Amino acid sequence: QVQLVESGVGLVQAGGSLRLSCAASGDIRDFNVWRWYRQIPGKQRELVASITNGDITYYATAVKGRFTIATDKAKNTVHLQMSTLKPEDTAVYVCSLLIMPRTYWGQGTQVTVSS
Repeated sequence: QVQLVESGVGLVQAGGSLRLSCAASGDIRDFNVWRWYRQIPGKQRELVASITNGDITYYATAVKGRFTIATDKAKNTVHLQMSTLKPEDTAVYVCSLLIMPRTYWGQGTQVTVSS
């Protein structure tokens, strides 16, 4: 059984930076994709970034050039480095891990960017 635990400070001023981490317990050597989503109340959940086991990355247009996703395979962890943050980045950020055929989910972390 795989469990995901997120960490990272959640309050920052506009223009600042923040790093979220998501650590997995269990054997994830055969993982397929790590993903970060964000959820804003009243809006559809948005895929922010993803990275495959082969290190192929994807970024949503809204965050491209500002966010970086990376894995630390030795620590079974994925990081989301967020820079030049904007108030509209305020959301609950949730990590997920796809190990076919199952998807595992983190608990969610509130990120608030003040103007």
